[in-house]
Amino acid sequence: MPSLKDLRNRIASVKATQKITKAMQMVAAAKLRRAQEAAEAARPYSERMEAVLANITQAVGGGGEAPALMAGTGKDDVHLLVVCTAERGLCGGFNSQIARLAREHARRLRADGKTVKIITVGKKGNDILRRDFGPQIIDRVDLREVRQLAFVHADQIARKVIALFQDGQFDVCTLFYSRFKSVISQVPTAQQLIPAAAAPAPAGNTGSAAVYEYEPEPGEILGDLIPRNIAVQIFRALLENAAGEMGAKMTAMDNATRNAGDMINKLTITYNRQRQAMITKELIEIISGAEAL
Repeated sequence: MPSLKDLRNRIASVKATQKITKAMQMVAAAKLRRAQEAAEAARPYSERMEAVLANITQAVGGGGEAPALMAGTGKDDVHLLVVCTAERGLCGGFNSQIARLAREHARRLRADGKTVKIITVGKKGNDILRRDFGPQIIDRVDLREVRQLAFVHADQIARKVIALFQDGQFDVCTLFYSRFKSVISQVPTAQQLIPAAAAPAPAGNTGSAAVYEYEPEPGEILGDLIPRNIAVQIFRALLENAAGEMGAKMTAMDNATRNAGDMINKLTITYNRQRQAMITKELIEIISGAEAL
């Protein structure tokens, strides 16, 4: 049984931890609103970009005007997985859920005889995936020093992916991230980037499709639009991850603070009971000694 001094030290230690988790919860709550606003603001642009891309894709059809990023290589032997996670932990199962989705997808591909290559964006995803897919990780993007995410960071990742495709390093590219739904809910998502998947028509759109005339030709427009769309989708994934990370961290730190409070209460009860038992024992010894005299 621990001594009273050990119990006092442990109570003080848990109280110090509780202060840290409470402070981290408040910091995450302060950052969450800005990150959530950025993620929600990026969604309409990203969705509209996909709609425009789908419209031009319909105009091009399956002809030879379609660029390689949209038409693909005609094969699906080599798959590139771009896995976006957080740079830091202490956010519950946020990182592990994204890594689990990517891991399951990679295992299915390997079971089908496909070759898998991985680019990790974020330290935690790299740490998790390198246990099982270390040789398959061909590159790692480090954003630990970035305080404010900007489009230029997504554009750099997109350029790497496009350069690998143009060098014939892969046939299909899939992006993994966590879509922010609420503070307590983040949905791991897989999105195909290359070949560009045509977006479905908006729900409720029953009217006749408008006819557009393009200048320059649709194929030339797609040559510029698809690389930009890849960067836009990666930027959206980074913003969604940032909001999801703050939401998950806020929830995790709140739970940690509550658990620390429960532990403090239990340790305090144990300390008081043990202290009372020692006082009672000393009183009994004093009374017994007095009666013996």
